[in-house]
Amino acid sequence: MPDHDVVIVGAGPVGLLLACLLAQDGIDVSVYEQREAGDDRSRAIGIHPPGGAALDAVGVGEEARRHAVALDGGDVLSGGRVLASVSFTERQRVLILPQHRTHALLSARLADVRSDAVRLGHVVSDVRDEGEAVRLVVEAGGVAREATASIVVAADGVRSTIRRSLGIPWRERPGSGSYAMTDIADEEPSTRVHLYCEPRGIVESFPLPEGRRRWVVADPHERLHDGAAFAQEVEERTGIRIDRTTEVVPTAFRAQQHRATRAAAGRVVLLGDSLHETSPIGGQGMNLGWSGARQLAAAIERSLRGEVPDFSAYERRTLRSAARAQRRSSFYMRMGQPAHGAALGARNMVIRALGSPPLRRGAADLITMRGL
Repeated sequence: MPDHDVVIVGAGPVGLLLACLLAQDGIDVSVYEQREAGDDRSRAIGIHPPGGAALDAVGVGEEARRHAVALDGGDVLSGGRVLASVSFTERQRVLILPQHRTHALLSARLADVRSDAVRLGHVVSDVRDEGEAVRLVVEAGGVAREATASIVVAADGVRSTIRRSLGIPWRERPGSGSYAMTDIADEEPSTRVHLYCEPRGIVESFPLPEGRRRWVVADPHERLHDGAAFAQEVEERTGIRIDRTTEVVPTAFRAQQHRATRAAAGRVVLLGDSLHETSPIGGQGMNLGWSGARQLAAAIERSLRGEVPDFSAYERRTLRSAARAQRRSSFYMRMGQPAHGAALGARNMVIRALGSPPLRRGAADLITMRGL
């Protein structure tokens, strides 16, 4: 008899949501996380309608809405002119909530339904599918021990050691770029997104809770490492002066896209970033992972009732959704690259077309990367 029904490796927002779904249905789930404390970094901020439905499914959707900023819409601009403008209906509305806040809501919910589920400071160094169960080697406090589970879920990120140990290929997909971002006080708080598609590259501006705003700047030459350079680049591209430069502490990141060729191997299954790395612009990765977690929870419940786990339908659906999201991300990342002359004019024509009534959904996707 295995020690647990399910072991999830990784306590990010996707792994935690899956754990909540399973635990509230009475499944014995344990979550191993190598970090020894919570992660308070602010990364993904967008909660799209499918993501809100996932949070509702574990009972934290309403609380997320209370703390989040609800976007009314957004504008795409270039050279001081509005190229496309979109206002969201209630059904389309995107919530803005920093990832560490969402993580805290999910952690608290899991603690309510299964107080001992999360085990911080536990590193899974080996996973072996033995046919009727999966055996894991878990290290904590310098001591290694073994644990068993009927099913193991790898939610351990883009550098997944479990995916590598399974020998599942990790294929690069189109869409990459270098960016710098910072969160600072907002002089004139609003509930709209602004995208500046300028000749030297895109500048994105998102409202955050508590009167703050996130700025993301395309940094193809990777030189925006300090607050003064970041603020100067924003002003030169958009004409907007960020006055509080003492608050500007840019974080550099490289957006890339990869996808695994398979989602499962026997009783071990991949979830979230371990299965697909999607551009973080617009928070697609987290929402895509949550949608996958809901599908996987249903597949796990069915598999636990049978003799042989079957994740084939989950694999087809999640890989298809990831491919669709990555194609969309690749296209819209190209829209934000530096462009001059005829290339700039052609890009602006495309953006105007996306904002026209027949294609307005395209402008909404460009503003929020929605549509999962």
